[in-house]
Amino acid sequence: LWLQRGGVYVVANIRGGGEFGPQWHEAGRKAGRQKVYDDFAAVGQDLVQRHITNPQHLGIRGRSNGGLLAGVEMVQHPTQWNAVVIGVPLLDMENYETLSAGASWVAEYGSMSVPEEAEFLKKISPLRHLKPEVHYPVPFIFTATSDDRVGPLHARRFAAKMERFKKPFFYYEDTEGGHSGTVNAAEVAHERALEAVYLSQRLMDKH
Repeated sequence: LWLQRGGVYVVANIRGGGEFGPQWHEAGRKAGRQKVYDDFAAVGQDLVQRHITNPQHLGIRGRSNGGLLAGVEMVQHPTQWNAVVIGVPLLDMENYETLSAGASWVAEYGSMSVPEEAEFLKKISPLRHLKPEVHYPVPFIFTATSDDRVGPLHARRFAAKMERFKKPFFYYEDTEGGHSGTVNAAEVAHERALEAVYLSQRLMDKH
């Protein structure tokens, strides 16, 4: 439907994933994670430079670790995107180790108990870097009450801070579904429809 309505869809193969072997993944671990965010921003910049799109029509979507990516991009490059979908995200990187399954990801992100890793976690934490004076794109944040992997506290804290700063946002919390969101087809379709409406309203020209 997105493509049929004239939309463009781009997948960014950024460092930190497993697409190109262990070295590609290793480059995005711990303090190397900023390379992941730089890669993603560079893809967005390239799309604009090649006139494939422009910031007014450029949106991003990520869930779980990708939700962290979307949150980081929103706070590090707020003028680059006009829509940001932040799904079942990690966003409070200063406390992620003590929330839900966070302690199991220390090898990936680092630990607040290691001073140099703590400094980097503070540097990238979207929750920490929300600022009242910055104009952000209006995000769509979604999570699940029953998520036992990331947990809804990340999304709730981020939304609460945006509300405190009087920043507009959309927030949806499914009471079921867990982290994968596959409780049933109807609920998955409902959440995807919310995303589609949000992205269409933010990015599609109105005819």
